[in-house]
Amino acid sequence: MKAGGRHRAVLALGALLVAGLLSPGGARSQPAGGACAPPPFSTDGNGFDPADFGPDSNVIDNRFLPLEPGTRWVHRGSSLEGRRRVRHRVVFTATDLTKEVACVRTLVGWDRDFVDGELVEKELIFLAQDLEGNVWHLGQYAEIYDGEQFDGAAPWLVGYLQGARAGVLMPADPRVGTPAYSEGYAPPPYFWDDHARVIARGRETCVPAGCFEHVLVIEEFEPTKPGAFQIKFYAPGVGPVRTGWRGPNEEEQEVLVLAEVQRLDEAAMARVRAEALAMEARGTVYGLTAPLEAPASPTG
Repeated sequence: MKAGGRHRAVLALGALLVAGLLSPGGARSQPAGGACAPPPFSTDGNGFDPADFGPDSNVIDNRFLPLEPGTRWVHRGSSLEGRRRVRHRVVFTATDLTKEVACVRTLVGWDRDFVDGELVEKELIFLAQDLEGNVWHLGQYAEIYDGEQFDGAAPWLVGYLQGARAGVLMPADPRVGTPAYSEGYAPPPYFWDDHARVIARGRETCVPAGCFEHVLVIEEFEPTKPGAFQIKFYAPGVGPVRTGWRGPNEEEQEVLVLAEVQRLDEAAMARVRAEALAMEARGTVYGLTAPLEAPASPTG
């Protein structure tokens, strides 16, 4: 479920302060009356236009990427670290928190990455669906861990980092033969530049969570890294159910399958909100953006 997720960026918080994205002291300025303040940097690129999003852009019901708040997807498998294959678990939760990014209301996804049972990365991912049904990726805030030890952070948001661009995480009508598309871009020192193309539809696959038909297959790649592809399988009404790879230069060779889909109760959702809000408070990474917002009535 992770947006792209082809590599981990590790940046010191001090370096981010120099880059001008962190807000020392966590102060945020917002316009009077709750109106959206235009972001400091251009949001042009990849066809992104805030005018294409409605007031419910945080409601993501794309057929191949439905993100109902309170749902958790658990993927298990393995990947390479150097020459050693390690156990890998990715846990993605669709929270009921939202965040306004570049005048678009986004759904906040919370992603955790475990290697050999130890936490290595946590991310907040900001996603929105436009009026046509395309799911857009507007940025992310990643924290890197060495076990329980915090080891750095790497945030970027379209409109709040010069040169950053939003991208499409899932098209409204994914079809084989259509051009590759960007899933988002963050310039150096962030180095986030994932692209994707649809390579198959109508497949069948079985994983521990079940057997699925009419599966969509998408390959992800970075243009500067030829011969390395991550292959993702999306089941209608479920989302990503399998991850594989191909290419002689694919370093991680990640293999994941959907182990289970969980529906969280209110107590579990309260813990998710607390974790996400703590990450934002710890990072103070959003400059002029408004803070995360909880629902008026907590998810039941």
